[in-house]
Formats: sequence, C-alpha cells, structure tokens
Amino acid sequence: MDHFKAMRTFVRIIDEGGFASAARAMDVAPAAVTRALSDLEMHLGTRLIHRTTRRLALTEIGEQYLDRTRAILAEVASAEDLVSSAHNEPRGTLRVRVPAAFAIHQLAKHLPRFHAQFPLVTVEVCTLSAVEDVDEGHDLTILWRHRPLDGDFIARRLACTEVILCASPEYLDRHGRPDHPSELSAHMLLLPPSMNGRPNDLSFTSNMAGEDAQPCATWTVTPQARAPMSTINADLCYAGALSGLGICGLPSFVIEDAVFESALERVLPAWRMHEFTIWACMPTRKHVPARTRALLDFLLQTFGGDPRDPWLNHEVCTARV
Repeated sequence: MDHFKAMRTFVRIIDEGGFASAARAMDVAPAAVTRALSDLEMHLGTRLIHRTTRRLALTEIGEQYLDRTRAILAEVASAEDLVSSAHNEPRGTLRVRVPAAFAIHQLAKHLPRFHAQFPLVTVEVCTLSAVEDVDEGHDLTILWRHRPLDGDFIARRLACTEVILCASPEYLDRHGRPDHPSELSAHMLLLPPSMNGRPNDLSFTSNMAGEDAQPCATWTVTPQARAPMSTINADLCYAGALSGLGICGLPSFVIEDAVFESALERVLPAWRMHEFTIWACMPTRKHVPARTRALLDFLLQTFGGDPRDPWLNHEVCTARV
C-alpha cells in the first residue's frame, strides 16, 4: 500500500463529501477510492468513516486521524516545496478551494493563461456552493465577504463584486422593464429562500441623481409576486434567468459574459444593491510554495487587487458633504 497516497485519498473523500465525488476530483475509478480507504483502515486496524447510503460520517478516531493526517501531508508538501524551490520554475500540485460560481465563471476561463505561463503546475480545484473559512489542507482559498476577514491566515484582496439585477430580454419584453425599485413588486424575482418563510427585503441605493432620487437615496422592496423558483445556488439562479424565469440578483463576475453577449440585460442600472470583497487566502506557514505565490500573483494581476468591480463599469455613488 502506498501510505501517503491512501492518506491523501482519505482526506479527499472528506473534502469532496463522498467516494464518487473524490473519484471524479482525482480522475480515478470509484472502486480505486473505496479500495484505498479499505486498505488504510485494514492497515490501521480501525474504521475511520461510518458508511451509510445517505451520508458519510467520521468515527471519533477518524476525526483525530484526519487532523493529524492533514498536518503530516502539509509537512510532506512543505518538505517537497523546499526541494522544488531550488528550481527557477514553479511546479507541482496546487490545491485551491473556491466557491463553485467563481470557479465556473472566472477561474476556469483564466487558467489556460496561467498554465501557459507555468506548465509544470497542476491546479487541483475543490468547489463548494459556499466557502465559509480557510482550510489548512488547501494552498489557496477564495472567499467573498461583506465584512473584513478575521482569522489566523494571510489574505489578499482580489477585487470587489457588486450584486447586479438582471433578466433575459425575452422576460423583460413580456413583463416590462422596471424604472424604479418599487416596480419590482410586480415581477418574478429569483431569490434565495428565507429562514422564516417570508420574502427577503431588497435594499437599493441610487447610483445617480434624478427627478425621483437624490444621490445615495435608499429604497427597500418587499417582493409580492410568487416566484417560480427559489434557490441558494448561484448557477441555478443564473440558468433560470437565462431561460426567462424572472429577475435575479447575481454577482457581476457571474453575469459578465451574458450581459456582454446580450443574453442577459441589466435591470435598474441606476440603482445599486450590496457588494462583496473577494479574497485570496493562504494558511499561515513559514514557507509559501513558489507555485502558490505564482497563482496568487496571477490572480492579483488578472482581477486588479483594487477595491472596485473589474467586471462591470458603474458610476460610484459619492455622498455629498
């Protein structure tokens, strides 16, 4: 048994949430993943994971072993990095944890340029619907937040992204194009489900002066029409908007291409919703691998690293003194 390979497989099963997902991420047969874990458990003489038809759960000793395994693999990777750093060119496998929407709409289309610059680096991407924290088992984690980050890790701002209202031209042709947030009450709004079963209020700030809106005027809307779909999945919401289900609010980095290609149309461009800051985060380590630095620098160069939205141009609302 390749001990380190089995340990990496065990960690990957947990990170991906299952045997099949781990097999797809590792590009191996599911049977190989199952066999690697069985061999590891046989070698250790104990069960690490409770297997049921619906979910996986670590045993008590499995939780302890996972923590130690992550630390061991991190030390092995660090030792290998010390050797590889003697080479001028970054190389090796780089593990990146990133929200699925950002991976699909941004990371994937920029990776060919990164690979052209650093052909000896393999980027292993772990995607989740939402990434809440920095994982020690990954070299780089991408997060977005309303508020400043806190924690024992290194963070670099990549950009800011604004939530943009949009809909398909076909939907707007059928139902009309609202000119003011108050008109949204009559529209189908594709929104995340609320905790209390009532519609979530939407808050807007005016982007510019107008007859009915002073600079930085605010407006709150409570959706009235029953939406045909409710989901927290950004890509499902995106697909629904493209197919004409209604108006949705999505990060600018998701809708960038669709707006440029006129597949989606901005709604209420003179009004702004909230925005997030996108961060690239690394665990605090004595030695940062050259491949990690290479990807971080590449992302900063690609997205700017500034407190602005690089995906859509908009007029910044500046309050009068």
